[in-house]
Amino acid sequence: MATEVKVPVLGESITEATVGEWLKNPGDPVRVDEPIASLETDKVSVEVPSPVAGVMGEQIVKVGDTVEVGAVIAIIAGEGAAAAPAAAPAAAAPAATPAPAAAPAPSADAAALSPSVRRAVLETGVDPSTVQGTGKDGRLTKDDVIAAASSKPAAAAPAAAPAPAAAPAATGGRKEERVRMTRLRQTVAKRLKEAQNTAAMLTTFNDVDMTAVIEARAKYKDLFEKKHGVRLGFMGFFVKAACMALKDIPGVNGSIEGDEIVYHDYCDVSVAVSAPQGLVVPVIRDAQDLSVAGIERTIGDFGKRAKDGTLKMDEMKGGTFTISNGGVFGSLMSTPIINPPQSAVLGLHRIEDRPVVRNGQVVVRPMMYLALSYDHRLVDGREAVTFLVAIKNAIEDPTRLLIDL
Repeated sequence: MATEVKVPVLGESITEATVGEWLKNPGDPVRVDEPIASLETDKVSVEVPSPVAGVMGEQIVKVGDTVEVGAVIAIIAGEGAAAAPAAAPAAAAPAATPAPAAAPAPSADAAALSPSVRRAVLETGVDPSTVQGTGKDGRLTKDDVIAAASSKPAAAAPAAAPAPAAAPAATGGRKEERVRMTRLRQTVAKRLKEAQNTAAMLTTFNDVDMTAVIEARAKYKDLFEKKHGVRLGFMGFFVKAACMALKDIPGVNGSIEGDEIVYHDYCDVSVAVSAPQGLVVPVIRDAQDLSVAGIERTIGDFGKRAKDGTLKMDEMKGGTFTISNGGVFGSLMSTPIINPPQSAVLGLHRIEDRPVVRNGQVVVRPMMYLALSYDHRLVDGREAVTFLVAIKNAIEDPTRLLIDL
């Protein structure tokens, strides 16, 4: 008996998705609720589980196809049919001695990889069949391929001697690759361009001396991790500082809806975290009520689930203010783009030692540039500068976070 697999309900206002990858190939055994496909929506990837146990049958749609909620994407044959596909290769094996047919298996596996992983495989030349996946259900991630590529030269140096013979042939080649934009990337592109077309964006800068926070982190990080089960990072301090500043400058925490301004008396802070398919922006709800430990726990959980692809769509909606930390990638300075309908975004950057003047003396301090991009229709320059100075003061003197100054 065959069972149809349909696109599940994807969330409020989301009616379609793109087929990101097939997790099962025709003929593979399938358990109840085992994921057989991954769909990409505007915000996150969603796995489609099998409603029954059996054997993976026909794949009705291809990777990259757009499918609507309720559409049939695959057929699962009943468990009784499992014996037929499984028995056919077994019977054919004795008759067809050509065991070399097993060789194409790695390329079949490679074809089932997600677009980002497949591209990493092409760029690095890593054989995906030799890499142990760390993603959900042991699937290969882009980070796995990059890690394997970085460790490859040391291990394969002796064996790589024949490679120079092939290299000259490739020197004159000019290659191009066309990769379809993921739905997430399409949505990001659309929203960012919409923000530029709609908002009157302006960016103001400041720098902050990270000495006090670095010293506090070094002094308490072991006790903090032992008590709370999470590492003490810098984001906890910045989120707390932002919540204090948002309370003092409510326009930065507001949004424009039609001809009305909406002010929020709560701080739902969106934080950009890295995921295999790109940056995603989950929301820390009611951040003003959380401790530094609570904030760090929430961010750590977001980061882990972003890598596993298990973030929920509801966790990406409704932020009132965004913090983006480009410093983890080495960025010195940037002009971040606001995330509509929010009115502002705070950009953090790398920390580096720079000479500064303190009490008439030139000293070296760990400094970070801060950037606040804001919608000038709602936030005046004075308010933007005041907000950024409040962040700076709280980070340079973390005691202010305790006594709400």
